Amino acid sequence: MGRIILFGFIIFLGLISCKETREKNHDFSTKAILVYNATIIDVVNGNVLKDKAILIDSGIIKRVGDYNTLKSMINLNNQINVEGKFIIPGLWDMHVHIEGQDLVDDNLALLPVFVAYGITTVRDMASDLGEQVLAWREDIKEDKLLGPQIFTAGRKLEGINSIWKGDLEIANEDDLSKMLDKLEAYNVDLVKITENTLAGPLFLKSVQEARKRGFKVSGHIPIDLTIQEVVDAGFTSIEHASYLLRLGSDEKGIVERLNSGDISRNQANAYYSTAFNQDTAMLAYQKLSKTNIAITPTLIGGKQLAYLEEDDHSEDDFLEFLTDRFTANYQWRIDRMANDTPEQKMDRKKRYELIAKQLPYIQKAGIKILAGSDAAALNTFVYPALSLHQELELFQKAGLTSLEILQSATINGAELMGQLNTMGTIEANKQADMVILNSNPLLDIRGTRDIYAVINDGQYFNRTDLDSLLNEAKQTKKRLDKERK
Repeated sequence: MGRIILFGFIIFLGLISCKETREKNHDFSTKAILVYNATIIDVVNGNVLKDKAILIDSGIIKRVGDYNTLKSMINLNNQINVEGKFIIPGLWDMHVHIEGQDLVDDNLALLPVFVAYGITTVRDMASDLGEQVLAWREDIKEDKLLGPQIFTAGRKLEGINSIWKGDLEIANEDDLSKMLDKLEAYNVDLVKITENTLAGPLFLKSVQEARKRGFKVSGHIPIDLTIQEVVDAGFTSIEHASYLLRLGSDEKGIVERLNSGDISRNQANAYYSTAFNQDTAMLAYQKLSKTNIAITPTLIGGKQLAYLEEDDHSEDDFLEFLTDRFTANYQWRIDRMANDTPEQKMDRKKRYELIAKQLPYIQKAGIKILAGSDAAALNTFVYPALSLHQELELFQKAGLTSLEILQSATINGAELMGQLNTMGTIEANKQADMVILNSNPLLDIRGTRDIYAVINDGQYFNRTDLDSLLNEAKQTKKRLDKERK
């Protein structure tokens, strides 16, 4: 009798062990996939990990290991051989504007285009479509809509009678409190503040109050404040590297003279334009690096305007995705520059080149660089999705290493948004966002354009799938143009 009980107990332990083994090794859905023979680029340190297998289920990377260990866990029909390919995390565009009250359908059609270009996350830096973008953010989270994961500022804070559409305009601290209440109710991912008509003191107060409420705060730098003042108030990231050119001169002295009435705003800008010293700037960058501030350079917009006459954009392939109504917005900047003198055109090029030249200095100082395109209907020839790749190529031309560039478009954004524990790298238990490339981007960052496949939130898109997404966007553009004639 005792032997029977012992035998039964052994069987019981065996069943428990089998159950635990099954749950440990095979508890995956029928939709789980295994990508194998992968060469993974570790964007943390630049290591190239060869012959790896990545097991993905329910939008999450479950395992990264050897194929022989993982292959028995997944149906053969769900196994994908990517021999000879290079895998990087999904790209982040940390500065876009999904904008235009009359461009809702136009922007909606472009969301899958981001995915087709390997961009699986965007940070929307506020627009007149704030509420719509917030709704799309939720639809994407719930898999009701295909697009990159969206972090958004909703609508941005500005002064009264700003030139930008859809701002939350404030004249005093009471207005500020009400608008922050609104943004809090929206559950935005960050607060964006710009300086078109917002005076320095109220701008500074806006940063401080937004930080008190736990928001990340990003935006522009008012001319009547120093960069250090804004950063000390709690800024998370400075948008546009052009502001950093102030650090190449006596910024504090210029701001003091401006605020005392000794000089005008135009005179202050003239000082910044003519008095730049690289050694002065480098010392300021090193000081800033101790504050954990990040910078989104957004070079591509300045480059497109600086070289507008040399570059013919009329035959750009990407125009196949953009409606006539969308591209009509490009004209306002073109018209604004129409009467520029040759000297002004040359100054614009010199200014762009000086801004681009700062990137290696900023990187060396230890300031975190974020890749962001500033793609928007109002930004001339800064095309959604494509412009991020162009931005990365400008980073390379400026002198950043391929690893530094990949970091700017992956882990740096994830870290800034507080998501590095779940996004930004190819590791177990992280969101399954990745780009499978035909070329090694560590050798040439242009390899990020050479896309073989994309995995967006666990969903695998091969090249045929991606081309179908692009073709659908082209057809939507044609349909909308036809309907509006």
